[in-house]
Amino acid sequence: MTQPRFPLAVLPTPLVRAHRLEEALGLEQALGPVLLKRDDLAGFAVGGNKTRALEYLLGRAVADRCDVLVTGGGPGSNFCPAAAVAARAAGLDCELVVWGDVRGSANLAIAAAAGACLRPTGDQVRETLDAAIEARAAELAAAGRRPFAVPRGGSTPLGAVGFAVAAAELAAQLDRQPALVVLAVGSGGSCAGLLATGPPWPVLGVSVSRPLREITGKVRALAQACAQLLGNPSPCNERLEIVDARGPGFGVASPADRAAARLALHTEGLLLDDTYGAKAFAVLIERVSATSGPVVFWHSGGLVPAVAALGGRL
Repeated sequence: MTQPRFPLAVLPTPLVRAHRLEEALGLEQALGPVLLKRDDLAGFAVGGNKTRALEYLLGRAVADRCDVLVTGGGPGSNFCPAAAVAARAAGLDCELVVWGDVRGSANLAIAAAAGACLRPTGDQVRETLDAAIEARAAELAAAGRRPFAVPRGGSTPLGAVGFAVAAAELAAQLDRQPALVVLAVGSGGSCAGLLATGPPWPVLGVSVSRPLREITGKVRALAQACAQLLGNPSPCNERLEIVDARGPGFGVASPADRAAARLALHTEGLLLDDTYGAKAFAVLIERVSATSGPVVFWHSGGLVPAVAALGGRL
């Protein structure tokens, strides 16, 4: 079933071979190449892979004649600035419900510069944010506005459609099936979208935010709902594996994570943020030498916090 789309991204994003990374890791030719899916180059503001979900979320908001996007996240959220800029491009206002300290956040500075209204919760609690987003949307509706509420990360069945489309995009770029596709998993929408179309390759999700039982259940449920939305058969959940890479905490990179990010930068020129990219890349390095066949690392973006973190280490 076709869903309304508000075009934002420059697609397809490149799929390139990581020759220097392979050399640095001493990979044997028989193991197959390491391929990089460059969603950091999605081409809309600093949205990275968040742009894919926003195309369909904003598409529905515009089709429903909504006038304000209501969503949220934390100080390090990559979704918040992308949502704020996308809302502006679609002609909607944007309100962001934000947990934590907003001061000094480069991502939230971008959102504010795009005209988003920041509404801090005044606490450090992430778990109640989605309820707060719904409550703010209800207040706006009572005041006569037409809000479109989106949970943190844009992880809804509709948002996952963007990555269901991305799965087909990747399939068209490959000359043979990968042995593994590796990507970071926060709120789960990207991973769920990959599964929704029943891909022939295994998906390794690297959880950076939630315990395994919680995030595995959420991804499976989102994949099922996204598949139903698209009129597809049941998703291939048996191809899903999720590993716990939270380490010292959400948004906090371990020494191994930072070493992985340094290797990515020194070999392939990739900028990886502490919250998502570095943790996922560290897992890729652990797995790739034991995997026979091509391995795809999905670079989701996070360029603003990646650059900010580098500046803090001078």
